Amino acid sequence: MSTEPPHPAAAPLFEPFKAGGLALDNRIVMAPMSRDLSPGGVPGADVAEYYARRARHGVGLIITEGTFVGHPAAGNRPSVPRFHGVDALAGWAGVVRAVHDAGGRIVPQLWHVGQDPLLWGKSLAEARRTAPKGVELVDPPGGLISPSGLEPGSPAGRAMSESDIAEVVEAFARAAADAQRLGFDGIELHAAHGYLFDQFFWTVTNHRTDGYGGDPAGRTRFAAEVVRACRAATGPDFPVILRVSQWKVAHYQARIADDPRALETFLAPLVDAGVDVFHCSTRRFWQPAFEGSGLNLAGWVKKVTGRPTITVGSVGLRDSDFLGYVEGKGAEVDDIGLVARRLAEGEFDLVAVGRALVANPAWAEQVRTGRTDGLRPFDAAALASLD
Repeated sequence: MSTEPPHPAAAPLFEPFKAGGLALDNRIVMAPMSRDLSPGGVPGADVAEYYARRARHGVGLIITEGTFVGHPAAGNRPSVPRFHGVDALAGWAGVVRAVHDAGGRIVPQLWHVGQDPLLWGKSLAEARRTAPKGVELVDPPGGLISPSGLEPGSPAGRAMSESDIAEVVEAFARAAADAQRLGFDGIELHAAHGYLFDQFFWTVTNHRTDGYGGDPAGRTRFAAEVVRACRAATGPDFPVILRVSQWKVAHYQARIADDPRALETFLAPLVDAGVDVFHCSTRRFWQPAFEGSGLNLAGWVKKVTGRPTITVGSVGLRDSDFLGYVEGKGAEVDDIGLVARRLAEGEFDLVAVGRALVANPAWAEQVRTGRTDGLRPFDAAALASLD
């Protein structure tokens, strides 16, 4: 990585960042992207090198692909890496070593699918036919569970009992403790896109009448309990990032909060529980979150919580949508001027890059030095291997 001062247009991306126990050399984050390339759920040497290559070229923080916690219903894709079991954890230890040896920082994205939104409105056979290329879907050992045994519009899977909830909370706490033991630099909890946490958040999938449903405090209670349990398992200084979104898989107009006041009410219990950083997932980072303001979701979350935020959504790519890869669509290169300016203005604190980093392992270095003419467009075929 060059030691020369960064190109002026990119300079805001290369300022150091610190929040609690998270200290980074720059503001560039590798976004979590499922790769389904860990046979048997065990990340191998190729996975370690895939992440280390990005760290070697200057990515400040790597958030791994989603990795299933140790609960029987957590995951239904056998080639997604697990975050439990001696074999998988040994694989992750190798990933951590490789990234640290390359000078990077890394956190795992801990995941439970709940009533998998890839199955909403479909049988397993139908979902297999329409799933993204390379994604294998199976029935998880524990069946599919969710807050109310619902998918949008119909019953599906099994409603979670309070003992189910306690077991899942404990599974996340174990995973957090394992992450710390293995040397990870923090954790991210996947609470976005219609997966289990988000199924509690969304009134369409949470019809509970006990303390885990109803008002925002009830609908965020499960997530808050997970955050507190992870914090208790790791101590006060181990960074906890929470990924949130308004949209869900195949429900792109869905909203948890219709205005900034509702957003503040929704997020307050999660701030109180101990979230350090919010990772605010949008499909296009430049789009406003609410009418009457140009702030995006990360900007509003920072404003109403006072916590640092990560923005994400087609960074470095021309007007596109990351879900286009499902249909085999690529995306052309775009400049980073707008996201860098908004970062410099303080709208958000960190910038997550996804497909552009898949296409260009040296993206951070190329942007830093102004050699962006050599950046390759994103080709969906790149997801078939770990380059």
